[in-house]
Amino acid sequence: MTGPVLRVAALSKRFGGTQALQDVDLEVSPGEIHALIGPNGSGKSTLIKILAGYHHAEPGAVAELDGEPFDLGQVTASRHDRLRFVHQELGLVGELSAIDNLALRQGFARTALGNIRWPEMERRTRALVERFGLGIDVRRPLATATPVQRTVVAIAAALQGWEGRRGVLVLDEPTAVLPPGEVARLFDIVREVRDAGAGVLYVSHRMDEIFALADRVTVIRGGRRIATRPVAGLTPRALAELMAGEEMETDHRPPPPSRRADPVLEVRDLWAGPLRGVGFDLAGGERLGITGLVGSGHEIVPYAVCGAHPGRVSGRLRLPRRSERWTRARDADGLGLPLVPADRAGEGVIGDFSVGENLTLPLLGRLRARSGRLRRHRESALVEEWIRRVGVRTAGLGARITTLSGGNQQKVVMARCLAQRPPVLALCEPTAGVDIATRLQLYDLIERQADEGMGVIVSSTDTQDLLALCTRVLVVRDGRIAREISGRDITESALVHAMEGTE
Repeated sequence: MTGPVLRVAALSKRFGGTQALQDVDLEVSPGEIHALIGPNGSGKSTLIKILAGYHHAEPGAVAELDGEPFDLGQVTASRHDRLRFVHQELGLVGELSAIDNLALRQGFARTALGNIRWPEMERRTRALVERFGLGIDVRRPLATATPVQRTVVAIAAALQGWEGRRGVLVLDEPTAVLPPGEVARLFDIVREVRDAGAGVLYVSHRMDEIFALADRVTVIRGGRRIATRPVAGLTPRALAELMAGEEMETDHRPPPPSRRADPVLEVRDLWAGPLRGVGFDLAGGERLGITGLVGSGHEIVPYAVCGAHPGRVSGRLRLPRRSERWTRARDADGLGLPLVPADRAGEGVIGDFSVGENLTLPLLGRLRARSGRLRRHRESALVEEWIRRVGVRTAGLGARITTLSGGNQQKVVMARCLAQRPPVLALCEPTAGVDIATRLQLYDLIERQADEGMGVIVSSTDTQDLLALCTRVLVVRDGRIAREISGRDITESALVHAMEGTE
């Protein structure tokens, strides 16, 4: 067959008074990697969830697999076999192991008497996840795994039993928390799926990924399809303008070098997980990057500094502008340093709470009257002020946080931290899963805080974040600071070589 492997037309979806999608058309050809891109809230996730059967499209939508019509409201076995998904939220059960999570998709191997063949299940699971080379313990609950390891398990679950069949693999922001080495491995696997004749629908906010991987790209904005173009005929600036609907600058100017101010945070002999005696000073107004490969320990540093690491921690911390006394690292939560966590959905927001409730959660003591009652007018005024300052797009203060796009949820989490007026702000993977326009807005927001004297820690595997934001970067390898890179020496090549140990 020469037609598209997947075709949808006149796809619309409304949630109450919000038109999430309006007459969207999309075609994915066999042997094609088709990128889907658009600003936060453009309708990308809604489109994916309709394809998966989670949401129902409005009447009039048309959908075909290999030229055969199928009902978007029904999730049949044959459709599931030809449409495979890795959702942004991953769709894993944290209390279960990788073995159990994969079995939920494909079933358990059983004996003639119906008993589960556990050795066979472990062998199958290892064969699927070991191609990524991350050393995942397939028997431990995924709640104990890193975000990168959970991403790998979700991809493995989608690929099991694929065997080169004609169909479509849908990947929604699969590299949001993957460092460069794992991104390259993922790209190889995606290309293997394409080369076997399947189509790939690849949702991403990262332009470098689209230009490195995709054959065609579809841009949606405001719930409508704006354009579908061959990637070979586009430039990053042209693609950004299609996304934003206006001319915009895609490159963020690196910060100029400046004289080091006095420290606002001092860390000495920090041990936590794989960390082995890490120490550093953070100056006021400094944007300090911390990076490394998965398992190096870099991602633990902000959690340990803010008193949010669940494991054993030792070492000492000091906030010189507050006190000359040192605090034991295990008591760091008493310092009140806020954290923007890596897992926004699992650690950053409470899905059943409103935008306002999520924003003011750590500020309730400040908002209470002497009687103990919450002063609602003060709470509303504070929420409105910070929503305006960080540019959150929401239907209202009482809207559930889950109705916001990922980028706007991230802004709420950052506003919650900044409203505490801390001397130090710690961020983990701050731009994971946000579009280029929101990424630039977050960069500006972070820079403004640093310009006002706040010390900022940016723990990230995204070299674009480090290049755009950081005045200094500490590279962690095997639990220790292996290299410090400053100013103009911060380049992508230098970062990758330092992370890999190939300087």
